[in-house]
Amino acid sequence: ECYVQNTAREYAKIYAAEAEPLEGFGEVPEIIPIFLVHRPANNIPYATVEEELVGEFVKYSVRDGKEVNFLRRDSEAGQKCCTFQHWVYEKTNGNLLVTDLQGVGMKLTDVGIATLAKGYKGFKGNCSISFIEQFRALHQCNKYCEMLGLKSLRTTHQKQRKATSMKSKNLPNSSTIKKTVPKKAREPRDFISSEH
Repeated sequence: ECYVQNTAREYAKIYAAEAEPLEGFGEVPEIIPIFLVHRPANNIPYATVEEELVGEFVKYSVRDGKEVNFLRRDSEAGQKCCTFQHWVYEKTNGNLLVTDLQGVGMKLTDVGIATLAKGYKGFKGNCSISFIEQFRALHQCNKYCEMLGLKSLRTTHQKQRKATSMKSKNLPNSSTIKKTVPKKAREPRDFISSEH
């Protein structure tokens, strides 16, 4: 948990360094640090500690990508979280995605990371690879993606789908193939039933 969140935090710092200087971008989401504490005298010897977030807790993205959250799409924080996901995806050539972004305002916690099966630069995430595929299919760029000069995923995804559908259109399907049956096979046969 600490490793995932603190790895995502490092990406968020680089994102902030690129985004904050842009005119009109404004505040950038921050992933708060999480620390592992060893308590040898306790029944549960390890615990995590992080800053307390006070205010309305909002999920800007969810791990499985199935939940529709209007706060994600309509709020400034939600749009900037989506842009952060897009930025990480592009910077890692589609090998890594920070997901499950949630928190209070621009302060985020309890994030997840999805990587391709082989991982990314020795790092393996804690979320399914399917989250990357869902993000690629569902992400809608916003003004912050444009400000950062990120490439539209919609165009790339549509091109991939179009190429796949073109291939399948060129292949004959079962309704267009004439089935020829040898004349002998069409003649009536005597069937012998046997009891077992």
